[in-house]
Amino acid sequence: MPTMADVARSAGVSVATVSHVLNGTRPVLPHTRQAVLDAVEELGYTPNTLARSLVTSRTRSIGLAVSAVSNPYFTEILQGVEAGALEHGYSLLIADPHDDPGHERKVVQFLHERRVDGMIVAPSAAPRELVDYLTRHAVPTVFLDRLIDAEAHGTSSFDQVCADSAEPTALLVTHLASLGHRRIGLVAGLPGLSTTRERITGYRHGLAAAGLAHDEGLVVHGDSSSDGAERATAALLSGAVPPTALVTANNAMTIGALRVLRERGLSVPGDIALCCFDDFAWADLFSPRLTAIAQPSRELGAQAVRMLLDRLAAPDRPARTVRLPCSFVHRTSCGCPERPEGPDPAAAPAGPLGRRPEKGTDS
Repeated sequence: MPTMADVARSAGVSVATVSHVLNGTRPVLPHTRQAVLDAVEELGYTPNTLARSLVTSRTRSIGLAVSAVSNPYFTEILQGVEAGALEHGYSLLIADPHDDPGHERKVVQFLHERRVDGMIVAPSAAPRELVDYLTRHAVPTVFLDRLIDAEAHGTSSFDQVCADSAEPTALLVTHLASLGHRRIGLVAGLPGLSTTRERITGYRHGLAAAGLAHDEGLVVHGDSSSDGAERATAALLSGAVPPTALVTANNAMTIGALRVLRERGLSVPGDIALCCFDDFAWADLFSPRLTAIAQPSRELGAQAVRMLLDRLAAPDRPARTVRLPCSFVHRTSCGCPERPEGPDPAAAPAGPLGRRPEKGTDS
């Protein structure tokens, strides 16, 4: 098995230079760096990661803790994290907190005990134990997708990255209102999550912008899951005056809502219009095709890695929160006819609904 000394002889440099190239511990001239990398490739040299970590106090590994890794949204985020980590020579250790605050703290401790250099975490709705642990042990961490209230937790040391939630949700509501809907329901996510709060805020802003009153009876919590959305949608449709349009606040809840609509024999958009937060790979395979807000999921993952590496390079830098824009994907479940697919920031109505809301059903 070739050694670092073999690489140094082949490249015509010192062992120390090979170490600097492989560990990134000191700038090396481009032609020298390339000679080392060529020698590594030619000899098939594999660095001893354990030995390197003892020298540098770094394992070049990142801990990733996200719930529902089977969810297409988080799967794409994971792909972004993985690509960003590999690009910079880092490996990933992945754990699923299952959106349970107690288990969340345990899996983060598990990752920390494996000496990851830092963590990327999508926190639960009650992250007090998580934040306390990370703060106590000074673990470099980026919160992903779901933000924490730094002031409420008495900390300002964590970087955070998420997509915009409020304005895109308002856009869905105003689009439905522009098509004539006056009773627009919202299937919101798990209480306590920042994404849930922000999408409810966006829903209310959308109603206000459209001149519609807010009716608490039109907001139900689907707890960010398909099963929860089934229960919530059924309750919403069982009201004295059910909504004529529906906004679902994530892709899992969209599936649950659609299942209930099908079971009740309601067509979309003929009987009820539907817009959803989260676009996903098969959203345009449904009939009708789903009008959705698309989040930049892979870029969120990649951005989280960049922020974590920045934190590792400069531990004392001020914490920052980065929000990435979403895009409106205009399809037909809202009641508009077919049109070329793509981002449509204006969300202008493309035509009349298949069925207009009944008069006298204003909120």
